Amino acid sequence: MNRKTLKSQTLHGSGVALFDRLAHWRKQARLIIRKSESLQNRTSQELATLAREMKWKARSGVSLAQILPDAFALTIEASHRALGKRHYEVQVMGAQAIFEGHIAEMQTGEGKTLTAVLPVALRAFVGKGVHVVTANDYLAARDAEEMGRVYEQLGLTTGCVTQEKSDSERLEMYARDITYGTASEMGFDFLRDRIKKGADSGLISNRKIFTEESESSMPVQRGHYFAMIDEADSILIDEARTPLIIGVQEKNKDAVISLYRWCRTAIKRLEINSDYLFDQQKRTVFLTESGCRHVTLMSKPVLLDTIDTEQIYQHIEKALTAELAFEKDRDYVIDDGEIVIVDEGTGRKMDGRKWQEGLHQAVEAKERLDLTESTGAAARITIQALFRHYEHLAGMTGTALQARSEFKRVYDLKVSVIPTNRPCIRTGSPTRVFVDQASKFNAVLAEVKTYIVGGRAVLIGTPSVEASHALSVKMKEENLTHTVLNALYHEQEAEIVKQAGQRARITIATNMAGRGTDILLSEEVRKAGGLHVIATEMHSSKRIDRQLIGRSARQGDPGSYQFFLSLDDELLRVMKPSQLQSFRRRANPNSIGELSSSWVRRFESLQENLEKRHVLLRKQLLKFDKDQKKKFRQMGLDPYLEVAET
Repeated sequence: MNRKTLKSQTLHGSGVALFDRLAHWRKQARLIIRKSESLQNRTSQELATLAREMKWKARSGVSLAQILPDAFALTIEASHRALGKRHYEVQVMGAQAIFEGHIAEMQTGEGKTLTAVLPVALRAFVGKGVHVVTANDYLAARDAEEMGRVYEQLGLTTGCVTQEKSDSERLEMYARDITYGTASEMGFDFLRDRIKKGADSGLISNRKIFTEESESSMPVQRGHYFAMIDEADSILIDEARTPLIIGVQEKNKDAVISLYRWCRTAIKRLEINSDYLFDQQKRTVFLTESGCRHVTLMSKPVLLDTIDTEQIYQHIEKALTAELAFEKDRDYVIDDGEIVIVDEGTGRKMDGRKWQEGLHQAVEAKERLDLTESTGAAARITIQALFRHYEHLAGMTGTALQARSEFKRVYDLKVSVIPTNRPCIRTGSPTRVFVDQASKFNAVLAEVKTYIVGGRAVLIGTPSVEASHALSVKMKEENLTHTVLNALYHEQEAEIVKQAGQRARITIATNMAGRGTDILLSEEVRKAGGLHVIATEMHSSKRIDRQLIGRSARQGDPGSYQFFLSLDDELLRVMKPSQLQSFRRRANPNSIGELSSSWVRRFESLQENLEKRHVLLRKQLLKFDKDQKKKFRQMGLDPYLEVAET
């Protein structure tokens, strides 16, 4: 993009051209780096004194923008002493974008974690608490420990909230200057605090001062001043369709258990498009009049005599939804006899999360597992509503630009693309399309062998646990040594990713499992051409595709990528059966099952339509939340405690 084009662009009516903003940040970054270099000969005591002065200024009302150059310079020197790392010019530019309330788009491997230290420390000097939100507990604990060494040099305290923490531990973690954690943990803490306080919003600032209350009954969060979101697109966009819900256990009656079991077998006697209608895109099932009659006339266990007909219809629809729309090793895995939901955006297990309104129990019945207790909602909040509570919000990710309009509309956040430290030399090969999965996998294996012989490392992306297993079986048949990284091996994923850049290493990964951990190339692999990424399907969003191919060619390293698609891909499951059959009839594969390149556009069109649908769903969810919040505020009720009961 040339200078004239850049100067003509503005970001969401800010009135400042993108080129001019980047030029200003670059100029400021050079000044800050020079300032940091002047601190190299200062003693630790002198740096501590400067940090105390910085904290005093921030808390006495001096504008943070005014003290930013000195604060950033001080933090750069603290990073060097604690970690042996100095910030690059582009990292300081990204830090300025985050401080100004932007989503900084920085490519994979550009050092986003170190970049975030600068604005986080500056905001933390104010003393109101800073929340750093990461993708999972592992990254939260890792970053809190590593970056905590930098904050300690500045006289700032660091905490981390993970799933196993008790209320008293959470209270202590949130009381620190900087707290790391996941969106779900912080969201659930927000809801638990609301439950503790009750519907009286006047208790929001209540703390354990001059009271007799125990720590377990006290709110653990002290406020919502500033949140810095790592992997912002994943958390603020992809996870926004799934509300955070705190449930209360409701013991299953014998009749209800019998109903779930009966529905599992009863649905086999119903016919699609005659007895029920199934919408693949919405994952919904509706009984027709004919279906209702069939269900009514079916023989049933005596226990079901106590259950009304409408409830039976609803459970049949849930059983059909579980059977048709939710697949094992794609949407969930079975872990120690329990259904564990798999996040479709990250491929990670979502421990502790359950589907609502009987769907979770319907899936358990489908898999012939013991039925867990049903859950009723005690409190509920969406990701969108949660982060709109913060006084200041910003973030960073490798893929934000495509979602810039949604970031602006929902969170009032601008997106700024930060240049790479070194030129990106990633290369891509033309996308190949095959008539079925078997033909596609054969082509993938042939490609893998070529790259391994050439001394490269290969990362293969799959959309689900099921797909990763299927490809792994093919690899074993060909005696290809490989490692599978998916939702079943969450604990080891960071270590597996670290090793994925070694010579002849083949790694199969679901979606972005291992996101947040750099793939470090051996010198041998770097000389041979770097990491080669093979995407075995297009995902539901272009951003997820970009995240995958962004794992190669980091920090000026060489690297390459290629997509392999087929008419069996999950993306095509959103199509109506008749449309898919028409697709297959028009296919004219060659001797190895490959289709012409013109088919690529069909996949791109499907992906675009699915993205639009997801945007619409999130827009509808946001509107519903706003309407409910307004209605319950007018009635004097807490929308987060009461909304789930409507």
